[in-house]
Amino acid sequence: MKKKTLPALAGALAASLMLSVATITPAAAQDRIEVILDWFVNPDHGPIILAEELGYFAEAGLEVDVVAPADPTDPPRMVAAGRADIAISYQPQLHLNLHQGMPLVRVGTLVSTPLTCLVVLADGPIREMTDLAGGKVGFAVAGIQEVMLEAMLAHHGMSGEDVEQINIGWSISPALMSGQVDGVIGAFRNFELNQLEIEGTAGRCFNPEEEGIPAYDELIYVANPETMDKDVIARFLTATERATHYILNNPEDAWEIFAATSDELRTELNIRAWGDTYPRFASRPAAFDYGRYADFEAFLHESGMIPEIHPVERLAIDVTRP
Repeated sequence: MKKKTLPALAGALAASLMLSVATITPAAAQDRIEVILDWFVNPDHGPIILAEELGYFAEAGLEVDVVAPADPTDPPRMVAAGRADIAISYQPQLHLNLHQGMPLVRVGTLVSTPLTCLVVLADGPIREMTDLAGGKVGFAVAGIQEVMLEAMLAHHGMSGEDVEQINIGWSISPALMSGQVDGVIGAFRNFELNQLEIEGTAGRCFNPEEEGIPAYDELIYVANPETMDKDVIARFLTATERATHYILNNPEDAWEIFAATSDELRTELNIRAWGDTYPRFASRPAAFDYGRYADFEAFLHESGMIPEIHPVERLAIDVTRP
């Protein structure tokens, strides 16, 4: 048998050592991140669920814990307190949270168009906004929804005093169908309109962005700027961007993947909501519209909702930029 030369023996030894190291070295640890949803899992959260199911989070080196809150007002507070890494919130709410002193900043966008609307019964007496004069309007969340209602009324020469405002909590569709109120501000057009139709009652929306209110991002990701890891968040957004494009290109297959994660998701409401929701997902979740945040901050200041105007840099950032 031919003897190996010294260089050959050295090369064989190096290869053997490399194989041994590869065998005993564990796989690189993944970064763990906790994401608090705004509510229980529903079609609004499609990109997050698909990113997990399609393996995009794993490929980004992430282990993502998705948590539904006990109270939908908790997520921003949890992130501000350092009890979670990312929360899903709403652009209008972010403006108010900042003026309340919460350390928060928008780091990504989930749904890039308004979903909130003022819903009335399609076959009811309210044909125009002015028909609400002397009527009752319900709201789910005090504060921002009242301001939005008053701005929409002002767009038609009316004021908040022209209607009776009633806090109905989250009983949106029942309050409208029972005649308790003539309209509801705060209904989501991708859910409440479908819920009404399923119940045999058609609804119709007055959309804020068409009634004097600046357009805004409905669902956003917020983080604590003092403690966040920009690299981890950037990888999270890259994964959800991949998932969003998969959804946009394969909406029916994406629905099947999404719905297969829980039997509770396979409802008529969620099936309908999926079709109304997925076109509104932000295809570039890390990017944001500077003017959109400046305009909404100015709107809230003009309405007297906030005492001063914060610079956009305090409201929203692009974590993919140095």
